[in-house]
Amino acid sequence: MSALDLFQQLAAPVIQAPMAGSQNHRLTLAVCAAGGLGSLPAAMLGPEALQAELHALQAATAAPYNVNFFCHTPPEVDAVRQAEWHAALAPYYREFGLDPANIPSGPGRVPFSHDSADVLEAFRPAVVSFHFGLPAPDLLARVKGWGSLVLSSATTVAEAQWLQAHGVDAIIAQGLEAGGHRGMFLTDDLSTQIGTFALLPQIVQAVHVPVIAAGGIATPAGLTAAKALGAAAVQIGTAYLCSHEATTSALHRAALLSPAAQHTALTNVFSGRPARGMVNRLMRELGPLCPQAPAFPLATAGIAPLRAAAEGQGCADFSPLWAGQNANGCRTAAAADITRGFVHAWLAA
Repeated sequence: MSALDLFQQLAAPVIQAPMAGSQNHRLTLAVCAAGGLGSLPAAMLGPEALQAELHALQAATAAPYNVNFFCHTPPEVDAVRQAEWHAALAPYYREFGLDPANIPSGPGRVPFSHDSADVLEAFRPAVVSFHFGLPAPDLLARVKGWGSLVLSSATTVAEAQWLQAHGVDAIIAQGLEAGGHRGMFLTDDLSTQIGTFALLPQIVQAVHVPVIAAGGIATPAGLTAAKALGAAAVQIGTAYLCSHEATTSALHRAALLSPAAQHTALTNVFSGRPARGMVNRLMRELGPLCPQAPAFPLATAGIAPLRAAAEGQGCADFSPLWAGQNANGCRTAAAADITRGFVHAWLAA
């Protein structure tokens, strides 16, 4: 089965973006039930948690769904940079009465591995997608060998051409407007990152596999524009963050529905890698792009206790408030209703 064949099985080729930390299988199922392609983020799931989520999906739907993984190379710990990072955070630890000696370590996010593949193979989802390139050839061969379609994000034409050369079935053109982590993997030069409606037609022209538009598409008008520029499908994330089925925190939801959603920036302070979120105190005071932040995903551990302490006081100053540049589509509604609105818009375009 090709990616276009899969899209034809759906009511419309509307893909819900996988959003680690803001959803579980409930959102995936709601989108699938409405005729879209629901996605399950697995970057923060260990093997047992992944298996539990996949069992929940398998028990509730026969519709196709997507499981998404990160495929970054875990970095070596740089003791000097870690010390600089803790020094940068020290005033905040003191503010909240936290002991720096008790700050945890660890990555928080793990790349796709044979352990993940061992779990996934029993379920053989219709789609497996990746962020930050592709996994090692032997792992990619396993996924393709059991019949799953493979998608991955490209933020430049060069990345799209690389992905096509390495066997992906469709490419997600991730524009600069997109919320969450940039999928960039051939370069860390942010000057190469461009908006969806500039990137999309360039990638469509440069490759022969289907292209999925992502970033800033939160309304029917945006979806219609993406289709007109050659998108075979659209991937939508921010518009689902306030849905009933999302696990988005109350603080995050309130920010999305407030004027604060008009102010987003790329930041590395929450994970060590550029990601788009709403501007808050930590981003203003340290960055938003902070040279002391350790390599992805090692920055997360130092922020985690500050986030927990602040959120316990009803404050989102230290929370990653991921959001795209267009939060106009955010509304408190059932994910199925949101999906049906996008399906109708695609069919009408």
